[in-house]
Amino acid sequence: MADIKYAAYICSGCGIGDKMNVAGLEKVAKTEGKMAVIKNHPFLCNAEGVQMIRDDIANDGVTHLCIAACSRRSKAEAFSFPTVAVSRANLREGVLWVVAEGADHDEVRQEMAEDYVRMGCAEVKKMKLPEGNPNKGDAQNKRIMVVGGGMSGMTAALAAAEAGYEAVLVEKTGALGGFASKLWKRVPFSSPYAEPQATGVEEMVAKVTGNAKIKVHLNTTVAETGGAPGRFTVKLAQESGAVSDETVGAIVQASGFTPYDMAKLPELGGGQANVVDQAGLEALAKTANGGAIKRADGKEVKSVVFVQCAGQRDETGTHLSYCSGHCCATSIKQAMYFKDANPDVDTVVMYTDLRVPGMGEDFYRSAQQKGVIFTKGKASKVSGGDSCKVDFTDLILDEQTSIDADLVVLATGQVANAGVNLDAWTEVNTAAEGGNEEAKVQRTEMKTISVLNLNYRQGPDVPQFKHGFADSHFICFPYETRRTGIYAAGPTRRPMDMLQATEDATGAALKAIQAVENASQGRAAHPRAWDLSFPSARLEGCTQCKRCTVECPFGAIDEDEKRFPVFNEQRCRRCGTCMGACPVRVISFENYSCDTVGMQIKAVNVPDEDEEKPRILVLACENDAYPALDMAGVQRLTYSAYVRAIPVRCLGSVNTIWITDALNGGYDGVMMMGCKKGDDYQCHFVKGSEMASYRMSKIGDTLKQMGIESERVVTHEVAITDNARVAKLIDDYVAELDKLGPSPMKGFG
Repeated sequence: MADIKYAAYICSGCGIGDKMNVAGLEKVAKTEGKMAVIKNHPFLCNAEGVQMIRDDIANDGVTHLCIAACSRRSKAEAFSFPTVAVSRANLREGVLWVVAEGADHDEVRQEMAEDYVRMGCAEVKKMKLPEGNPNKGDAQNKRIMVVGGGMSGMTAALAAAEAGYEAVLVEKTGALGGFASKLWKRVPFSSPYAEPQATGVEEMVAKVTGNAKIKVHLNTTVAETGGAPGRFTVKLAQESGAVSDETVGAIVQASGFTPYDMAKLPELGGGQANVVDQAGLEALAKTANGGAIKRADGKEVKSVVFVQCAGQRDETGTHLSYCSGHCCATSIKQAMYFKDANPDVDTVVMYTDLRVPGMGEDFYRSAQQKGVIFTKGKASKVSGGDSCKVDFTDLILDEQTSIDADLVVLATGQVANAGVNLDAWTEVNTAAEGGNEEAKVQRTEMKTISVLNLNYRQGPDVPQFKHGFADSHFICFPYETRRTGIYAAGPTRRPMDMLQATEDATGAALKAIQAVENASQGRAAHPRAWDLSFPSARLEGCTQCKRCTVECPFGAIDEDEKRFPVFNEQRCRRCGTCMGACPVRVISFENYSCDTVGMQIKAVNVPDEDEEKPRILVLACENDAYPALDMAGVQRLTYSAYVRAIPVRCLGSVNTIWITDALNGGYDGVMMMGCKKGDDYQCHFVKGSEMASYRMSKIGDTLKQMGIESERVVTHEVAITDNARVAKLIDDYVAELDKLGPSPMKGFG
C-alpha cells in the first residue's frame, strides 16, 4: 500500500484573503489538521493554482488533499483530481459571503473559517479513494430492452438504435403500434397546427422492423426479470408457450395505458347505446375512412356532443382525480372528423376547463372556424338510445338545461398499464407466506398482470404513485423509477398525448443509455452519476437486523443464507440510506461514512459556556438544502456565523450517532435540512427524507435520557430555491436556542 500524504490548499482569492487571516488558517491546517503540505494561492482555481496541486500529486506523493476555497458545488472541473481523495472546505459561499460585514464580525468569521478548515482536514483523513465497483466486469451489457410496442416503445427503441445501441422490443400482441394504431388521425404536432394529421404508425413500424439493431418479439410477455444495470437477465414467454432468454443492460417500460372504463359511469350513459368513449369514436372514424361517421346501428350522425372530464378530475374519490392532459385536444380533433366529412353536423364540446398543451390554442381556433361549438358546462346525466340527451349545468348562465344528440362521446381519460400495485402485493404476499390459501391464489393472479415480473424482494413491478403511474418524479428525476436501470416512458409514467409520449420515450432511452454506460464503468446511477464509491459492510459487527435491506429505496440490498446484507452495486444509487439505517454503523462508502461526517462534527471548536458563542450543526441535503445555502451566499444573504454546515448525500443517510455525538460534544442544537417528503416528494432518493423524519421521531427518548430539550433538534423541508428562507430558518433557530440557553452538555464533550 502506497504511503498516505495529506495536503491542504487554501485560496485567498474572491476576497477570502481580504476578510480572513489566511496565515491563521494555514496554522490550523498544520497544527490541528496535521497536514504534511500546506500552501495558499491567490487564485487557486486558475491554471497556475491547479497545476501547483497536480505537481504536488505527481512529484511530492500527495494522496489526500483538502481544498479550502469555494463550495464543493463550484469549480468541480478545475478541482477534479481523480487519482487522489479530495475534501472541500467552503470558505467563500459558506463563510465569506454569509457573515455580515463589520469589525465586530471579524472574529466570528475567522472562527467559522478555521472550523471549516478543521472539518475539511478531518474529513479527508477518513476518506479512501473510490476505485469503482469491483464487479463492473459483470455489467458490460449495453443492450436496451423496451417493453411495449406502441408509439412510446417504438420511439425508445429507435432512439437507442440510432444512438448506436442494440435494442430488444417486446410487444404482447401480434403487431406493433399500440393504442396509436387504433386512431384514425392524431392531434397535429407540426405547423400550422390546424388540422388532424396522419398517425405515422405504419411508417414507424417500418422503421423499427427495418432497423438491424432492433430485435422484435411479438406475442410475447416478460416472464421474469432479474439482475441489475448492465446485466439484467430476462425470460420472455411467447404465446406459443416457448421461453427465450435475453440479457440486457437497461429496461424502458412503455406499456401504455387503457381508457378508463366508461361502464363505471352509468350516470353519464356508460354502457348505453350510442354513448361511446373517445376510443370508440376512433373506431367509428376508421370505419368511415374519411366519409360520414355512422353509429353502430348504421345511422349517420347529424349531431354529436363531447362530454369532457368524464370520470376525471373527480373530487369524490370515486373516479380519476387527475386530468389526463390529452382529452380536450382529442375531442377537438374528433369534432373535426365530423365537420370535415359534413360541415352541417352539429358538434358541441362541453367542458369545464379547456386544456390544450403546446400549440393547442391554434388547433382550438381552427375548430371554431370550422363551426365546432364550445360550451362551458358540466354534465349531470346522459341518456343513450336512439335519441341521446345530455342534462347539464350551463356554467356561464348558471342554469340547468339539456341538449339532444345522435351520439355522445365521453372523454374518459388514461389509466396506466403499470402492473402490480406493490402495496397490495406486500399485503397479499405476507398472507400467502403465512399459509393463507386464498392469498396464494391472489398472488398467482397478480403475477399474471405483472408487466416486468421482477424477482426483487420488494415485489414484481416498479413502485407506483397512488394513481397507478410509475413512481418517476417529474422535476427531480423524470423517467427514473425506484428500480435502478429501469425507466418509465409515455402514459405509463403520467397521462400525456402522443407528441409528449414520443418526446418522453426519447428521454427515457437516453437515461437508459446513461445507465448502461455508468454500470460498465462501475459508477453510480442518477443523481450521483459520477460517483465511483460503493457500499460495504463490516460483517463481523452486523446484527442481522435487516433494516438496511428493508429501508433501501431501490432494492439494492439482499441477504445471504446467513442473513447478512449482500450489496447489489449496480442497483445502488449511493444515497447512504442503508448507512443511516444501520444501528451499529457497520455500513460505509470509501468517501462517505459515519466517520467522514462524525470526525467533521468532532473537529469543530466548541466554545465554553461563558464565551456565549453557541455552535449549531446543520446537516444539509446536497441536492436541495446545501445548494440553497450556497445561493444564500451568492446573493449575500447573511445568517448566523455560529452554524457549521455539513452536506450529506441525503437525509436518509443521517445516522443518529451524528446527532448524539454533536450534542454530547457541546453543540447547542442540530438542524437538519432535507427535501420535501410525501406524495409530492422532492427527495432525489425518493424515501430519504421520509426515513429521516421517521428516525428523528424516535430520538426523543434518547434526548430525554441525555437531559436535553427536544427543541434542540429540528428538521426542515427545504427546496433548492429556498435561499432566502434557509437564512431566516437559521437565524430564527439561533434565536430560539438563545432563549433556551447553552446546552447542558457544554464542557462535557
